[in-house]
Amino acid sequence: MHNAPSVVYPLGRSRFLSRLLLALWLAGLLLALLWLYLGQRLDWRVGLAFAAVLGAGVAARAGWSNTPTGQLVWNGEVWRWESASYQTGIAEHELYVIADFQSMLLLRLENQASASLWLWMERSAFPERWLDLRRAVYSARKGPASPQQHDLSPPVVAVSDAMPLVEVSRVKS
Repeated sequence: MHNAPSVVYPLGRSRFLSRLLLALWLAGLLLALLWLYLGQRLDWRVGLAFAAVLGAGVAARAGWSNTPTGQLVWNGEVWRWESASYQTGIAEHELYVIADFQSMLLLRLENQASASLWLWMERSAFPERWLDLRRAVYSARKGPASPQQHDLSPPVVAVSDAMPLVEVSRVKS
């Protein structure tokens, strides 16, 4: 089997992630409003619930605003992360597929110091190179494999329209 060709894939802020965070925040707000309506009185617990919802909204917005932007680079042998705020392409990374939604991938990129970046990759960012990225993510890397190393990464979850959540084997690139 041949290695996947090199690929450079851009990463911006994920629209899916923003919609997910907004939906979760709205669900929390609706629950707090329902609690207020059913309880029919405003006490310290309801006030605390609204403060928690407000804090969660601020944290979600700040987290989404600070998501990494840059590009993920596969040169046929190693993964590199390139961005304006990171030393471009210096460190080699291990890439783990956390979830695969066919048109989106949730990836964890880990450097040699075990610092992790969580990346939502979306097909809409660069549709022409999406399949190249998927081939690179799932291709086996050349080089000696050590049978003594144990992979403790979480299992990959694959989701498609035709089938329910299915746990598949771990992939280490």
